[in-house]
Amino acid sequence: MAVQCASFTTGIVVITPNALDQLTPADIQRGLQRHQAGDWGDLGEEDWKENDNALRTGLRLLSSYRSDSGVPFWIITEADRSATTLLLPDEY
Repeated sequence: MAVQCASFTTGIVVITPNALDQLTPADIQRGLQRHQAGDWGDLGEEDWKENDNALRTGLRLLSSYRSDSGVPFWIITEADRSATTLLLPDEY
C-alpha cells in the first residue's frame, strides 16, 4: 500500500486503561505518527481505500497496528476530528 501524506488534526488524544497498560510510550508515539501520516497499518486494501476516502469526505478514520511485543491496537479519529482514541480491538 502506498502511504499518502495525510493532513488532519487528531483533536484530543485519549487511551484506554488496558491499552495504556499494554503499550509502551514508543508504541503509542509510533502509532500516532503513522496514523496521522495516512499509514493505516494492518488493514486490508478496501479499508485503506475507505480511510483515504474518509480524509476527503470527513468521515471517521481507523488504523490497526501491532506493538513491538505483538499486541494489536487500534487508533480511531472521530469524523469531526475532535478526538483520537487508542484502544485494544476487544475494547471496541
